[in-house]
Parts: sequence; C-alpha cells; structure tokens
Amino acid sequence: MNYTLRQLEVFTKICEQKSITRASEELHMTQPAASIQLKNFQDQFDIPLTEVIGRQLYVTAFGEEIYAACLNILNETKKIEQTTMAYKGHLTGKMTLSIVSTAKYIMPFFLSDFLKENPGVELAMDVTNKSSVIQSLNMNQVDFSLVSILPDALAIDNIELMRNTLYLVGGKQAKKPNKAQQPSYIADLPLIYRENGSGTRQTMERFLESNNIKPRKMLELTSNEAVKQAVIAGLGYSIMPLIGIKNELTQGDVTIIPVKGMPIESSWNLIWLKSKKFSPPAKAFLEYILTNKDDIIQRHFSWFEQKPKM
Repeated sequence: MNYTLRQLEVFTKICEQKSITRASEELHMTQPAASIQLKNFQDQFDIPLTEVIGRQLYVTAFGEEIYAACLNILNETKKIEQTTMAYKGHLTGKMTLSIVSTAKYIMPFFLSDFLKENPGVELAMDVTNKSSVIQSLNMNQVDFSLVSILPDALAIDNIELMRNTLYLVGGKQAKKPNKAQQPSYIADLPLIYRENGSGTRQTMERFLESNNIKPRKMLELTSNEAVKQAVIAGLGYSIMPLIGIKNELTQGDVTIIPVKGMPIESSWNLIWLKSKKFSPPAKAFLEYILTNKDDIIQRHFSWFEQKPKM
C-alpha cells in the first residue's frame, strides 16, 4: 500500500461529515480534488470503504475500522510534530474541546490567558448539548469536555472547575411573590424547556420529578439564548443557570422567582477519558487549569459567589 497523509485526512473528514462536499469545504479544497483523493485511497483496498445509496454517502463497516486506524495514524503524526516543536521550546498543535451550550459563559475565561501565553496552540471548540458533548468524548474526537452533569457510562477523570446554580426566572413583567414559594407553585406556570439531550433540561426535570410536579409544557427551544429571549418576551418561565443571565438581571430584563429548594446546585466539570493520551497542548492546558483555576474564578466570577437579588 502507498497511501498519503493527505488521503487519510480527506477520508477521515468524509467519514465524519458523511459528505464529500462538506468535507472538501472544511479542508479548503475543491470537491473534485477531494473525490480524487478518496478514489486514490479506495483503489488500495479490495473492500469498499464507502457506498452511496440514493444521494447519501455511507461508510461501510470496513470503512469504519479503517477510519479508526486513520485517526490513530494522524494523531501520532501530530504528536511527532508537537514533540519536535516542544524540544525547540515552542508549544504547538491543536487542542479540541466540546462543551455544553451554557458553558460558553465560563470556558473562554479559562482559555484566554493560556492561549495568549501559547500562541502556537490552535483551538477547536464545539458548543452543543450534553448528549452530543458526551458522544464526541466517547468517540475520542476531543481532548476535553465541559459538563455540569457527569456521565454515568464512561470511564473518565475530571476536575471540578466551579459551582453552577439554577433558578426559576421570569420576564420583567412576571408577578414576583413576596416570599419563597413551595415548589408546587411551578405547576401553574407556563414553562420553557431546553431540548432533549440538554443538561439544563435534565436538571430541570429532576427537580420537577423529585417534587412531584407535572407542569404544563409550553415551549421547547434548542439553545439557552433562545430560552432567555423567550423569557424576556414574556412567553413563559424557565429554570436557568445564573451564569447565563447576569446582564439580564442587572438590566432588569429577567427576575428570579423565589422558590423553596432553589437554587439547584451542581458543578461545572472538565472531563476526559481515563485512557486519553494527551498531546503536548492538552497536557499543558490541564496543568494550567490545576495551577490557575482558583485565580481565574476570583478574577472573573467573584460576583457569582454572591447571592443574587430575589
């Protein structure tokens, strides 16, 4: 066999995107050029790597095994480059993260100084819901993930970054009780949910179930920002992380409704597979977090430790 690293790169991207067109766009090459690279790679095997049914490209079972081998080869190649640069005194390479959507309010602050100190490190960060985050971690597509609910079925290590608190919130037009209400108060409110697979939704549903509350569901939206805007517009109420509504609380666009048993407490955790072999950038970032996380919290999130106005 006489395959090239470029062929491996193209093939792995096609496997991930399930599309030659989308793969070529991500690799900044033309679609015909990507097709040629795939053909040249396929010509070295007697068994099909992919198949097209209708207009959809599928990866065969054999292709999935070759895909996994290609990922390992490409990762080892990157390690060779990174190790060489590290011996020259330069930290270089790519670090990949997947984080739940509400974590976008905190993760940049844990990355900013590290990336400034190491300009040779390239960052790829996917912001999505919890189920997609865990899937990418399980498939070893990322170095780290950031979640507020630890997965049960994966062998992971973790660092607890900081607290996460959730409150019942309504728009500025919401009627605010004079004192903390029983959880059953929520049953009569029109609630706005995150989508299935969201960690915020899972936390919200656990609270409702533990208090035997069967609310009348009104809306289901696919991002924290969409939920927040719906609350501001007066479409309903939601249980939301405090970290994502700081500005809106300050501006008076949303209000916290006092409910007994709230805030709901959890923690943001940086997690990774126990079997993970870190690249130099990932290893350096982990050491940076262990050394600097308390200072980062003090500098950027001291307001978070104070009880918000009810």
